[in-house]
Amino acid sequence: MNKKNILFSGFMLFSLFFGAGNLIFPPYLGLESGSFFVAAIAGFILTAIFLPFLAIISVSLSNNGLLSIGQRVHPIFGLAFAIVIYMSIGAFYGIPRASNVAYELGFMQIFSIEGRLPLLLFSVIFFGLTYLISINPKKVIDLVGQLLTPALLIVLAVLFVQAFLTFSYTDAPTAEKYQTDPFLNGFLEGYFTMDAVAALAFGIVIINGLKDKGATRKKDLVRGTVSAGLIAAVGLTIVYLSLGWIGRVLPHDEPLENGAEILVLASQQLFGYGGNVLFGTIVILACLTTCVGLTNACARFFNETFPKFSYEKYVLVFIIIGMFFTNLGLDLILQVATPLLVFIYPISIVLVILSLFQHFFGESKKMYVFSVSIATLFAFYEVLITFNIGLTKLNSILTLLPLYENGLGWTVPTLLAAVIGYILDRKRGKVVYRNKF
Repeated sequence: MNKKNILFSGFMLFSLFFGAGNLIFPPYLGLESGSFFVAAIAGFILTAIFLPFLAIISVSLSNNGLLSIGQRVHPIFGLAFAIVIYMSIGAFYGIPRASNVAYELGFMQIFSIEGRLPLLLFSVIFFGLTYLISINPKKVIDLVGQLLTPALLIVLAVLFVQAFLTFSYTDAPTAEKYQTDPFLNGFLEGYFTMDAVAALAFGIVIINGLKDKGATRKKDLVRGTVSAGLIAAVGLTIVYLSLGWIGRVLPHDEPLENGAEILVLASQQLFGYGGNVLFGTIVILACLTTCVGLTNACARFFNETFPKFSYEKYVLVFIIIGMFFTNLGLDLILQVATPLLVFIYPISIVLVILSLFQHFFGESKKMYVFSVSIATLFAFYEVLITFNIGLTKLNSILTLLPLYENGLGWTVPTLLAAVIGYILDRKRGKVVYRNKF
């Protein structure tokens, strides 16, 4: 396995995860957590980096990525769930969200113009670049890993170094929610990045990229993917710590409402108008690499699953859909996507954890069916709540569950269901042990 290919695969994976959403979460956490910054950022790193890293490992250990993971519940469920994942993180949400953020936080910061026509022109150029980079899947790692990611890291480094030389650490007020349990609230902030879902798609991008570079044995693919995951995890940890630290120490007189405002103000204080250009460049590069990765992942999945159309045609389809939703505006995209993401996230996490568990302790059919069924019921109820449809009596019972108020009420019942399913299959000799590689 060529170490250079693994390094650039790790760079690519870093840039796939590091979209605009990940850019603005840590600074606001740093601002709000104040004196409890260390505990809060530790919780954030656990779910924003470690959980997606586990998802990358689970995909690498599976024969056919996300599709085979879901098929352990049922073949139809596996196919349907994979399609929902790719469409939700891809054309219907992830791609248009990234391009919209690139426009609002990137392009508009540099040129200070807005409106329907500038958005349309920007989306044509942005998606034109996405198409040109994505059209040749065998060169995606080279273009993103060797060119775009280093460019992104360079402009980030300029911001971080200047911030560290300029800002000084002082006592800072702490938001109420971080005063009581900073680690848990940081944990939840990382949880809400939804990167564990994206990792299910990004993992197969890296695997396919390594295959294109000549890796054929599963052992090499697993080791290469895990190594790339480690490189991305280290890079993300450094970047998140730096962004969080900027939010923690940034001097400001007016209240700041989100991470974007923090970074804009920091860039302006450090570089004047040039700070707007720097911040805008960071956002556009981060969003472009994310869009390329999502387009590549979605097109390759549908091409392999439904090979009637070529990879290039699927790329074009996702580019057109993404451009269409981009021009509907970010607010509408978020409104439509929120219920879908709320539904798929618990199920995705359960599948990731079970995939890792079975690698060491054996595969249990009931373990998958029982736990995913419980997670699905909770996820469906959470969707109802997003539409302000709640059952009062049921809700009063569910509030007794640990972490229910934090949106994690599904965790304990799902864990119990998985344990019961595994024990039942174990007693009946139905736990299947497979070769590790």
